[in-house]
Amino acid sequence: MTQANTVNRRQILGGLGALSAFGALSLLGCGSEDKSSTTSSSTDTSSSSSSSSTNSSSSSSSSTTINGNCAIIPTETIGPYPLLAFLSNSSVRRQDVTEGKTGVLLTVKLKIVNVNDSCKPIANTAVYIWHCDKDGQYSGYSSGQNGNHANETFLRGVQVTDDNGEVTFTTIYPGWYAGRITHIHFQVYLANNLNVSAIATSQMAFPQDITKVVYNSSLYSSRGQNTSVTSFSADNIFSDGTSYQMTTVTGDVTNGFVASLTAGIAA
Repeated sequence: MTQANTVNRRQILGGLGALSAFGALSLLGCGSEDKSSTTSSSTDTSSSSSSSSTNSSSSSSSSTTINGNCAIIPTETIGPYPLLAFLSNSSVRRQDVTEGKTGVLLTVKLKIVNVNDSCKPIANTAVYIWHCDKDGQYSGYSSGQNGNHANETFLRGVQVTDDNGEVTFTTIYPGWYAGRITHIHFQVYLANNLNVSAIATSQMAFPQDITKVVYNSSLYSSRGQNTSVTSFSADNIFSDGTSYQMTTVTGDVTNGFVASLTAGIAA
């Protein structure tokens, strides 16, 4: 317990203007994230372990699977705090993103596969993740709701997939903020090129039984459980199902957790 395409179901809302590095930027939604009604093909690429629980929501009937259980990860809003200017900073390429933030240790493992090639893993692909700290605040932004975190870069980083299509990050279990259930944002950039548009933008979901245990632990107890969004059905991003974004989580509060997810993209 230490520091640690082409078919869209939901479109990214609202264009974000050019972001200036580490400044107080114009925010979309300012703390809550909305989704559009467009749907895309997707499939469940992770199954729960005995220590995790998956959401039972099923996908839209319009979902199209490719090669059996292989499908495109649903597109989600980039959210109000992407800090895309950070991608031009050399320090963004790091495996440990904690930057001194305390919380329950979380290892994030993402595997990127190509739905157009029998779901074979995609190597040399950049994956950018970002999420809030245990108190629900994001680095790089300052506001009444988010606190004063301009010029900070905690809990953000990029790794490049290996020959197995996998990246691993060391971070902490995300907290919550008003209007959203626990999640981690991620983007995928083909050919390890952060200067082009991401081929995929989505979010990782977490089993509620694991989240409840974490939020009852000492480091998170000052805020307690999420009282603003108490279920996936009430979340404005995951309300139409989490089957394809639900992580498989193993571990415990003392030793930390490992959250794994396979994301299919049309490369």
